[in-house]
Amino acid sequence: MRLLDALLFSSLWVAAAAAALAGATGRALGVGPAAGPLLVAFGGTLAVYNLDRLRDLARDRASAPARSAFVERHRGVLSALAAAGAALGALGAALAGPRALAPLALALPLALAHRRLKRFWMAKALYVSFAWVLVVVGVPAAAAPAAPEVGRTALFAAAILGAAIFANAVASNVRDAEAAAAVFGPGRALLAARWVAAASVAAALAAPPPAQPLGLAGVLTLAALVGFRPGERYGLAVVDGALLVGGLGAWWLGAA
Repeated sequence: MRLLDALLFSSLWVAAAAAALAGATGRALGVGPAAGPLLVAFGGTLAVYNLDRLRDLARDRASAPARSAFVERHRGVLSALAAAGAALGALGAALAGPRALAPLALALPLALAHRRLKRFWMAKALYVSFAWVLVVVGVPAAAAPAAPEVGRTALFAAAILGAAIFANAVASNVRDAEAAAAVFGPGRALLAARWVAAASVAAALAAPPPAQPLGLAGVLTLAALVGFRPGERYGLAVVDGALLVGGLGAWWLGAA
């Protein structure tokens, strides 16, 4: 349990999920899992999520007591992880090349403003999903050749993963009893998340063959939401884990 908590509450787990999705997208676009996009996805996610946990510790105690207790005990380690993540993200941005600056320039302000933006319930799931798509699809797409078929695959990748990530974000709101879940109720919010996850699967079925494996993230997210439990560890381990395993599976299928 201690190892699991360390992975979940340090944001290493969700950062690995971002890297897996970026690698799978790179495979779908035919450029492979390049170091630049992987480092941007992993390092950037690690930095942003740990900074958010540290800055909002007092606010998070009610909705995530176990995680908050872990953060309080390990402030120094998490601060070091955030700094290391920022350094890795910066290195990844340099390796990804100048074309990657456009999606990153859009994602960075959203990440920096996350603490304030997340208070607006209508915006939270949308901007979180948009920022993730910019990183896990936009940055790998920047490394791909400019060709119509590549652009079409990238658009489907954005739709597939964007829907899966949006469903994940709504489920996170259900777990924390905030945003849409606080307004419409957890039952309705969870039902909406399931439908969006199903839309991710449908988009994968309609996608060009290279993008179809990405639908595994939607399939596993839907499965996690069907058996949803509101506990902290379920949300972090299983719902976020659906993106991690889905990304790794799509990465492997894309190489087959």
